[in-house]
Amino acid sequence: MKRLFETLKNIWKIEDLKSRILTTLGLILIYRLGTKVVLPGIDPSMLNALKDQTASGVLGLLDMFSGGAFSNASIFALGIMPYISASIVVQLLGMVVPYFQRLQREGESGRRKMNQITRYLTLIILVLQGPSYIANLHAQLPAAAFVLKGTFFTVSSVVILAAGTMFIMWLGERITDRGIGNGISLIIMIGIIARLPQSLWVELVSRFTGKGGGLVMFILEMVALAIVILLTILLIQGTRRIPVQYAKRIVGNKQYGGVRQYIPLKVNASGVMPIIFAQAIMFLPIVLVGFANSDSATGLAATLSNTTGFWYNFISAVLIVLFTYFYTAIIINPTQMAEDMKKNGGFIPGVKPGRKTVEFLDTIMSRITLPGSIFLAIVAIMPAFAMIAGVEQSFAYFYGGTSLLIMVGVILDTLQQIESHLLMRHYDGLMKSGRIKGGRSAI
Repeated sequence: MKRLFETLKNIWKIEDLKSRILTTLGLILIYRLGTKVVLPGIDPSMLNALKDQTASGVLGLLDMFSGGAFSNASIFALGIMPYISASIVVQLLGMVVPYFQRLQREGESGRRKMNQITRYLTLIILVLQGPSYIANLHAQLPAAAFVLKGTFFTVSSVVILAAGTMFIMWLGERITDRGIGNGISLIIMIGIIARLPQSLWVELVSRFTGKGGGLVMFILEMVALAIVILLTILLIQGTRRIPVQYAKRIVGNKQYGGVRQYIPLKVNASGVMPIIFAQAIMFLPIVLVGFANSDSATGLAATLSNTTGFWYNFISAVLIVLFTYFYTAIIINPTQMAEDMKKNGGFIPGVKPGRKTVEFLDTIMSRITLPGSIFLAIVAIMPAFAMIAGVEQSFAYFYGGTSLLIMVGVILDTLQQIESHLLMRHYDGLMKSGRIKGGRSAI
């Protein structure tokens, strides 16, 4: 405890770090206030039907990622997910379209162009999603809930929803530039954490009333949650270190090389992206049948909308394993790694440079990716097991899935940045021994 207070005191002494933390907290507060501002023309006292619709199922996940704005009919109702979807599309285009591949090689100027394209694509997605959300409001809420009606209400609401998402993007960029941590990731994480106190209270009350079990069962649930969090941290931080020997080189009066270094290959190099890709596909049935008809869907749509059903979770797990291999193959290039080692006079002991090194790295990545992908799939479907075990759905989402991975990854990333500021100014880090490894690929 003494070390904690000493660390907080050191953080407050660093003017730049203190300013960044306060800026981040201020911008996050603006975002949270915006999630409570209801669209003009809607009576806030008549949103019960919308809240009931998002209390469970796939729409409950969407509401969680928007920080509750979806169920509040807020100006931020569409959240940051359209931007995430646009970013994923641009990343995929960068793999197959020569123009985007050329932009990726142009450095900072290419990155700015890709960001601009991502923003335009986000606007297109918003123009498509906005009318769908308004149609869902008309289907769920009584006619008396709409103070304004007609085309004017629809057009103005779509414009406001689109502006709300673009404003969230701007807040995220300001946090990244002037605050601490990755802004977009922090906004998503704050939206998820915002529901934790209420979900925790609902679960506690249910243990003393309807479901039974009392305090003992609640404590067991908390212990299980702690175990899942620890395993998730291990998944994010787990690495396989490959030794690389560098030959001696003399440049001027200095000697370089002649020492053994290590290449850390992450067990989960793809981060949370495979889960996001898989869930995007699993959301398709709801998108096709429409938000308003999701509860009455039948056949394949109903099967793939049941978050506790066998086929929903089995297909999700298979997709996550496949996407993990796919995304890892995209971001880890053994050929490029082997060439870089050869250019710098390095080699893996016992492995010939060139093609043998490429094959060795590819084999190692395949071996460590398999358990990593299976573990990622298990973490992703863990909320379903929690719900089957009797945990309330809103609280069960914190037992795994995208929400838990995002929370753990973003928190580790932010703590790593704070620790870097402390160590750079010769203060002790946040940990007594070792250093925090961030989850850079969380979002």
